[in-house]
Amino acid sequence: MADGDVDGDEPNDQLRARASESRTKLWLYLEADRRLVVAGLAVVVFLIVLTVGVVLPAAAPKLRGGDAVDTLFQGFLTATITGVTLVLTLNQLVLSQELGAVGDQRERMRGALQFRDDTADLLDVPVSPARPSQFLRALVQVASRHARDLRDAAGPEHAEVASLTESLIGNADRVASDLDDAQFGEFDVLSAALNFNYSWKIFAAKRIRESDSLDADAEAALDALIDTLELFGPAREHFKTLYFQWELINLSRSILAAALPALLVGVCMIAFFDPAGPLGRTPGVVPVVALASTVAVLPFLVLAASILRIATVTKHTLSIGPFILRETDLVEDVEWDDDAGSR
Repeated sequence: MADGDVDGDEPNDQLRARASESRTKLWLYLEADRRLVVAGLAVVVFLIVLTVGVVLPAAAPKLRGGDAVDTLFQGFLTATITGVTLVLTLNQLVLSQELGAVGDQRERMRGALQFRDDTADLLDVPVSPARPSQFLRALVQVASRHARDLRDAAGPEHAEVASLTESLIGNADRVASDLDDAQFGEFDVLSAALNFNYSWKIFAAKRIRESDSLDADAEAALDALIDTLELFGPAREHFKTLYFQWELINLSRSILAAALPALLVGVCMIAFFDPAGPLGRTPGVVPVVALASTVAVLPFLVLAASILRIATVTKHTLSIGPFILRETDLVEDVEWDDDAGSR
């Protein structure tokens, strides 16, 4: 099935095809290297300031007066110090969730071990994989195996089973391939996991389960498939949370690294740069101010690039389980008898 197509009543498995944003915008928000995004934003800022300074005839004389430059970079200094302090404070509040009493840590450990044991039982292995990419890869491969068992047990005459299993097997094979050799800390693991449309598959599988048209072998395979999909959901959410924490740590370091040159440039422009001096009497005053302004806003460009990815991932993973938050015509309304009372 090609990306962007819908096979019958089955939505596309690829996030870029399911999302309402354009593919280019989604690539920019998610897949593009954050360093390239920051560099691109910096170039845009520089070109806009430079263009405005060159096009407007009053720009250079105003800059040579000195007050505009002082006012501009005093604002940059204040904003940088305040903004960096607030970002790092909020970051520490988020990361403080890792702190806790020994009893709380034991509960976390117990829950993690229980989840790993449940996964190992489902995978029929002594110990479940330790690496996030291998863990998720094992789950999608086992889901594919159960889908094949269900397809064989139900037979080709069951159209809903055929549609679900064909979509799931193809989706699982692509995701497993993407997860192969993916390293946690990079976006590759989470990107591949986002392309496994497990929530729709749970909904479709449960709808088939309630149809009462399967024999015992097919029902057993379907139940095993549902159990696997229901484990994939919390596993993906757990690794998503870990990735966000990882990214917040990297974001703190990157903002601190960008804040130092931003502060130095702001101080130098206020204390040492003389717009009325030799440089100010040439057309070079506008490029200097444009370049200095770009360096001064660099911490906020770093923040914007990271928040774009985090916010986009959060938007598309707000719900865990078979809930569909986007508008779609692929889900029929569920009918019930209002007069039957509560059940």
